[in-house]
Amino acid sequence: MSTVSLNRRSFIAATIAGGAALTFEARLTLARAAAGTGEPALLGAFIHIAPDNTFIIEAKNPEIGQGIKTMLPMLIAEELDVSWSQIRIRQADTNEKLYGMQIAGGSWATPFNWMPARQAGAGARQMLVLAAEKLWGVPAASLTTEAGEVIHKASGRRATYASLAPEAVKIAAPDLEKVPLKSPETFRIIGKSQPGVDTPAIVRGAPLFGIDTRLPGMVYAAMVKCPVQGGTIRQFSDALVRQQRGISAVVPVNSGEVPAGKHDAVLIVADSWWRANKVREKLTVEWDSAAQAGFSTAGYAKQAAALLGSAPQSSLFKAGNADAALARAAKTITADYAYPILSHATLEPQNCTALMHADGKLEIWAPSQWPAEGIKDVARVMSIAPEAITVHLTRIGGGFGRRLMNDYMVMVAQAAKAMPGRPVQLIFDRTDDMRNDYYRPGGWHRLIAGIDASGAMIALKDHFITFGAGGKPIRAAEMNAHEFPGPVIADVDYGMSFIATNLATGWLRAPTSNAMAFVFQGFLAEVAAAAGLDLPELMRRTLGGPKMLPRAEEGEPEFSTARARGVIDAVCKFASWTGKPSTVKGKGRGFGFYFSHRGYFAEVVDVTVADGAVKVDKVWVAGDIGAQVINPLNAEHQMQGAAIDGIAQALVWQPIVQEAGAVAQENFLDFPMMRIEMAPEDVAITWVKTDNPPTGLGEPALPPVIPAIANAIHDATGKRLRTLPLQMS
Repeated sequence: MSTVSLNRRSFIAATIAGGAALTFEARLTLARAAAGTGEPALLGAFIHIAPDNTFIIEAKNPEIGQGIKTMLPMLIAEELDVSWSQIRIRQADTNEKLYGMQIAGGSWATPFNWMPARQAGAGARQMLVLAAEKLWGVPAASLTTEAGEVIHKASGRRATYASLAPEAVKIAAPDLEKVPLKSPETFRIIGKSQPGVDTPAIVRGAPLFGIDTRLPGMVYAAMVKCPVQGGTIRQFSDALVRQQRGISAVVPVNSGEVPAGKHDAVLIVADSWWRANKVREKLTVEWDSAAQAGFSTAGYAKQAAALLGSAPQSSLFKAGNADAALARAAKTITADYAYPILSHATLEPQNCTALMHADGKLEIWAPSQWPAEGIKDVARVMSIAPEAITVHLTRIGGGFGRRLMNDYMVMVAQAAKAMPGRPVQLIFDRTDDMRNDYYRPGGWHRLIAGIDASGAMIALKDHFITFGAGGKPIRAAEMNAHEFPGPVIADVDYGMSFIATNLATGWLRAPTSNAMAFVFQGFLAEVAAAAGLDLPELMRRTLGGPKMLPRAEEGEPEFSTARARGVIDAVCKFASWTGKPSTVKGKGRGFGFYFSHRGYFAEVVDVTVADGAVKVDKVWVAGDIGAQVINPLNAEHQMQGAAIDGIAQALVWQPIVQEAGAVAQENFLDFPMMRIEMAPEDVAITWVKTDNPPTGLGEPALPPVIPAIANAIHDATGKRLRTLPLQMS
C-alpha cells in the first residue's frame, strides 16, 4: 500500500444535512490507483456538526477489538479542535470509493490514515475559521479555536462551530497539503488515553456484534458442508428435512472456494437457528471428495522430512557463496525447526445476515475484516453487480485474520436470493468453524549457520518447506526474502520447497512473522551460544552500525538497524537482563526480537518449568512504533493481548490434525484455548519513541514472545525445543 496524498480538488465540503447539520466530506485521493482498476481509491472522512455543537465522526474501518473505531476519530477530532466529550462516533458502511480501503488487517490503519485523518479535521477547522473571518471582518490570523468554538481574543467574540456552519458551507475547499496541522506539544486528544467507544455497551451486553443482528421477519440458516475442503455435492436428498416443522428452505450453495456451478454446502433455513441445526442430521448428502481425501497431517510430515534432505525446489534469496563460507567456518550450527497448521478459533463463530430486496439489490450485515473483498466475492459467485450490494459493518467478536475471508457472506447471500424479502442469518456452530477455517499454514526449516573464530556469523542457509502450488507458496505461506539476518550476512542462501494441500489457508494475527520469529530467533540463540554470547549481544554485533536494510516486496518499509538496537537495549535495561544462565532450578529467562508491520519489538520472558509444565511468569516489552502513541490505554491493551496471544501459540494451541483430507478437531476440547490462570501476572511495557510516523500495533508485539519463551525454557532446563507448540515431553 502507498501513502495518501491530498489536494484542494479532492476535498469536498459544503453540504447541509437536512438543513440541521453541517457535513464535511473529505475525499482524499490515494497516490496509488486501486489495484487492478486503474482508478484512484478514495478515502472519505465525515464530520457532522449538530445544532447543539456536538459532532458525529464516522469510523470507516472494521472494529475487531484493535480500537480503531476510537483511534481514527481521535485524529480527526484533534485537528478539528473539539473536546472529546463533544464527539459521538458512528460506524460507517462499506464504501471504498468514498472511504478508501476499509480493512482490519496488516496493522495498516494507523500508518495509512495518520496524515489524511488529521488533514481532514484541519481542513474543516480552517473553513470554520474563514467563515468567522468573513462574518466578523477580522483577519483569520487573529482567530483561534478551542472546544468547538472560534475565538477572537482581541474583541472577546466567540462563536460555536454550529453557528458558523451556514457560512462555512460557502467557503472554498482548502488545499489540504497546505492546511496547518497542530504541533505535538499542543495535542489535547492524541496521546491521551481514551476508553473504547463501545466498551460500555459491551459491558452491558448490548447487541453490537454480527451474531446480534436482528431484523423483522428474519429466518436462520445452519450449514451442512463437505467435511473435506474442496469436495463438492454429487447429490443430496432433503425430503426428511422439508417435512420438519418450521423449515423455510433448503439451499445448495457455493462457498466461493469451489469451481463455479458446483456446490460444497447446503443451508437449511428455519424459523430458529436451533431448529435448523437440529434437523441437519436428516439431510442426506453424497459428496464428491475422492480427489482431496489423500491429504493428511502424517503425509505432510513425511513429505517434509524427505524434502529437507534434498535440494530446495526454488531460490528465495541468495548472496555470495554460502556453501564455500560454511566450509571455511570455524564452527557450524545446524538445526531443524517446525510449526504446525493452526485454526483462528474465534470466540464469535462465523455469521452473517443478508436480505435480497425485490429490486434485486442485496443488503448484508457482516462482521468482516475486509468487507469490500466480500462484495467482490458475492458479486462473482452470484453474477450480480457490486454496486447492487450494500454491506453494513458490525463489530467483530474475534477475527485474527479469519474474517479477512468472506465465505459466510457468499453463502448467506445465496440463501437470501432464494428467499427474497426475508432476512436470512447464517451461523456456523463451533465444529463448522473449526473444520472450515482458512488455516495458518505449517512450515519446516533446516538452518545451517557458520561462525568465524571471533564468533561472528559469516554464512547462513535455510531450506524452508511449506505449502504451495505451481512452484509458489499458497496464501499466508510466504517467507520474506530479506528475512533477518539475511541482508547483513555476506554469504546467504534461502531456498524453498512445496507440499500440496487441499486446505484453504489464510492470515493469522502477525502472519508469517508469528512463525518466522520463532524459527530465526530460536536458531540465532543457538548460534549465540556457540559463539559464547547471549542473543541480545549477537543481535547487536550482527546488526552493526546504523543503516537501512531493504525489504523484499515493493512498498514494504525498510529495516532500521538503529531502531532495532534501540528496542533491544531498552528491553534489556527494562528487565535488568544480565545474559547469564539461570542458577535457579526450573527458572529461566529468554529474549526475542522481531520487526514486523512497521513496528520494532524486543521482549524478555521469565518462565517456571515444573513437572513438565511451563508457566510464563512475566513479560517485558519494549516497542518502537514511531513518535506518537495515539491512544496509550488502547496501546497497552494491544501489547498485553498480543503477548498473551503469542503465549497461546507457543504453549497452548495444538496442531490442526488432518485425516483423509478432513480436519479432525471439533471444538475447544481438542483445540484448547488460553485460560486466565495461564496468563502472566504482568506484561510490563516501555516505549522507545523515535522521530518516525506512528504505525499500527495490532500485530507487531506478538512475534517476539514466542522465541523468548523457547529461549527461556532452554535457560531453565537446558532443553532446546524446536517445534511448536513447546512441549516438554
